[in-house]
Amino acid sequence: MTTRRIVAVEGAEGTSPLIILHTDSARKVAFFKWPYASSELVDLIDFFGVLRNRHSIRAFERRDVEEEKINIILEAASLAPSAGNLQSYEIVIIRDQDHKSALAEAALSQEFIAHAPLNLVFFTNPKRSTRRYGRRGVELYSLQDATIAAAYAQLAATALGLGSIWTGAFYEEPIMKLVGAEDDLIPVAIISIGYPDEEPSVTSRRKIEDLVHDEHASKPYRYKPSRLGLSRPLW
Repeated sequence: MTTRRIVAVEGAEGTSPLIILHTDSARKVAFFKWPYASSELVDLIDFFGVLRNRHSIRAFERRDVEEEKINIILEAASLAPSAGNLQSYEIVIIRDQDHKSALAEAALSQEFIAHAPLNLVFFTNPKRSTRRYGRRGVELYSLQDATIAAAYAQLAATALGLGSIWTGAFYEEPIMKLVGAEDDLIPVAIISIGYPDEEPSVTSRRKIEDLVHDEHASKPYRYKPSRLGLSRPLW
């Protein structure tokens, strides 16, 4: 498992120090301006480091993801919140090469899916939600449940020194047939995971003032950058 330690803290007492966090992954040293004094420093830096270091990876090393790491990722996904705690989704693990190739073909021939050592396919399971929430459970809650769990899986993969990419462009029926899913299990996301074999460029983001609104959709939120400096370059 990836280990992390603080290797330097620069700054005087009572100021906002620069925290330099080293990981044993070849991928990185993360830098943070830390404005708080807290015994939970390392855990919090780990969390924000995961958010910062998650990027879409399309090239993977030719080695398997260890079973322990797969199980950690699945445990993390299962911790995701869900409507009524019903967890109205299913996850299918795809590692067999023939199955990965078929999955890639169903996903508009996106070959990185076939080359990734591990693929997690997230399905909605509306029946679990409709019993309590009716149509709302079918059309929204089961979709939210599945996609939140998929996001947790991606972040867990990053925390373990792995790379991942989310794919949503695919034909549903071939994937359902591939995994023997019933008609009411609908695929909504493929998360391809493995050890990165590329150094992705940092992608840009919308301005937070453009993205976030204050009380009314026409009123931009007056955003001030945090001292952690998590924002990416702007469009």
